[in-house]
Amino acid sequence: MIDPNHTELSVSRQCELIGLARASYYRAKKVITESDENLSLMLLIDEEYMRHPFYGSRKIRDYLRRQGYKINRKRVQRLMQNMGIMSVAPKPGTSIGNKAHAKYPYLLNGLDITRANQVWCADITYVRLHGGFVYLVAVMDWYSRKVLSWEISNSMDDSFCVSALERAIRLYGRPEIFNTDQGAQFTGHEFTDVLKTNDIKISMDGKGRWMDNVFIERLWRSVKYEDIYLWDYRTPCQLRTGLKKYFQFYNHERPHQSLDGATPAEMYAGAVIGLQAAA
Repeated sequence: MIDPNHTELSVSRQCELIGLARASYYRAKKVITESDENLSLMLLIDEEYMRHPFYGSRKIRDYLRRQGYKINRKRVQRLMQNMGIMSVAPKPGTSIGNKAHAKYPYLLNGLDITRANQVWCADITYVRLHGGFVYLVAVMDWYSRKVLSWEISNSMDDSFCVSALERAIRLYGRPEIFNTDQGAQFTGHEFTDVLKTNDIKISMDGKGRWMDNVFIERLWRSVKYEDIYLWDYRTPCQLRTGLKKYFQFYNHERPHQSLDGATPAEMYAGAVIGLQAAA
């Protein structure tokens, strides 16, 4: 019924056409597997990385050794690579991007972001499950911090990122600017073509500049400490169900100090109503 390799229709669009919730479809049933010991190490790496995103493989190795693990840097590097993370400290010659893909300048320097749908952003994070792990992507409105769409995948290809982007555009219109890091999932032709087709300006963080996309980095910390680490999901199905509840809570119930106590949904709706009134 759903063809994940369809040349014209994304998985999200196919689900929409047949009345199926995208979150109920998971095109790859198996999670990425690792040994129990490696999964335990990856959880510790993830937690330490959330606390200190500037830590590279050497400092992570030293941290794990202090926890009693006999581990070398090469193994830490492999696990971090599998998780899709690296130190945010800038240094020459390091990138998880694709050199064949075009890179775009960072457009947010000095920009006063004052309204919803002015700037959206997206990012990917690793999520550990029992016996393996998957990846999570989210699209966020920068002004209101509202999570507009999200997807999970068992691989770091760009299709689940494109699906999340297309769904956000169908549900909320289009932003003026879309900001991401320089990862291959966001610099690929399929993702950037969606932005260009919708006349959206493309902005990308500088290498090693995690602060360029700081609000979605803070989202990952909230998601992991307030939900994922607490519930320790066993399967992709359980994770989808849990994330659906969490993002509903995050958008509609969780007040943000930076938003003067408003929720992201309240901030987004208020901004949209204000724009409509002004028009």
